[in-house]
Amino acid sequence: MLVLIFFGMGIYTTSVIYECKITVDKPVKEAWAVLQDESKVSEWILGYQRTEHISGTPRTKGAVSNVYVLDQGEETVMKETIMAVEPNKLMAMSFAMDFMDMNYEMQLQENGNSTIIKTKSKIYGNGILAKSMIAFMPKSMKAQEEENLKNLKKIIESNTKNYLQEPKMKMIEK
Repeated sequence: MLVLIFFGMGIYTTSVIYECKITVDKPVKEAWAVLQDESKVSEWILGYQRTEHISGTPRTKGAVSNVYVLDQGEETVMKETIMAVEPNKLMAMSFAMDFMDMNYEMQLQENGNSTIIKTKSKIYGNGILAKSMIAFMPKSMKAQEEENLKNLKKIIESNTKNYLQEPKMKMIEK
């Protein structure tokens, strides 16, 4: 009976959607700049190891990369495709893995001198076993995203690097 319920959930549940939101006490341009700093990614995404660029211009629409993460001690690779980018506002990506696919969107919204960051994830299981498993996992997946966003908030709010500084021009004497 339990097996029928388990696989029945996989047939019934075609995808799982969850959303998260945080507010950071930094302006949107600084929050965006910190988000774009690849050297900071491992500090806020649990298990992140590295990104290998495959094609397109990095961090622009159409760019494709392999993203490596540790999941329960095993290295997993996800194929990331950037679907949309609006600087200081939006980054949307799709991730393809053997087990599941995910559409992920992060929106930034200015709120005075702070920034509201909202994320939306839509997960699709690849196969009946994966669909059945993700049907029972939305709370844990959302909890992980909330933890990542808490880490991101700490990194953004403790940032001291001036990402927005204009480059200094050198004077050349003749």
